[in-house]
Amino acid sequence: MEVFPGEVSLIIGSARVHEGLGDLDSSVKFYKKVFQYDASCVEAIACIGTHNFYSDMPEIALRSFRRLLQMGVYNTELYNNIGLCCFYAQQYDMSLTCFERAINLATNENVADVWYNIGHIAVGIGDSNLAYQAFQMALISDNNHAEAYNNLAVLEMRKGKVEQARAYFLSAITINQELYEAHYNLAILSEGQGDLNTSFKEVRKSLEAFAEHVDSKNLLAQLRQYFTLL
Repeated sequence: MEVFPGEVSLIIGSARVHEGLGDLDSSVKFYKKVFQYDASCVEAIACIGTHNFYSDMPEIALRSFRRLLQMGVYNTELYNNIGLCCFYAQQYDMSLTCFERAINLATNENVADVWYNIGHIAVGIGDSNLAYQAFQMALISDNNHAEAYNNLAVLEMRKGKVEQARAYFLSAITINQELYEAHYNLAILSEGQGDLNTSFKEVRKSLEAFAEHVDSKNLLAQLRQYFTLL
């Protein structure tokens, strides 16, 4: 890069390396540097947009994704991202419209993720029926979608269908042992049913997967206090 400082492929390569190493700040700096030499680089625009979205700046991320639309990029992932940005920017009608387009463009490989996100949006706006149907559609499209099993289980738990919820949580865990949400939710379910041993085991697995999960830490502390009193 010292010899060819303006070589876009080298700058993008550096950005990818830093992203792979988990150094997202440096990765973003390199992607922004790309714009000095190629203002229409699709990968750089998309990555900056994604970074802004996960930095809780959906409105700014939306600008990047809409720019890609103006450049003629039309695919499921783009409409999916725009739909999520619109939702978190409280543009709910536009969000659902984008997800409809994402579904129309989806393939067998990515349609399950679109349905999952629709379910996530439905939960956010309080439409449990739509959420339930969307998560079911995600599982019809991909029977190994652990996150969809987990969220279906939460909806079943709210309905008081404990055994069905437990079965869904176990399915999610079987598919993805690192899904801390499923371990934590199963721990909550078990604790509510008085099965404290299972709750203790699952909340520890949750923390093994995500050591900084505050709710899991709190539940573990409560369980340890209870066991101390026995």
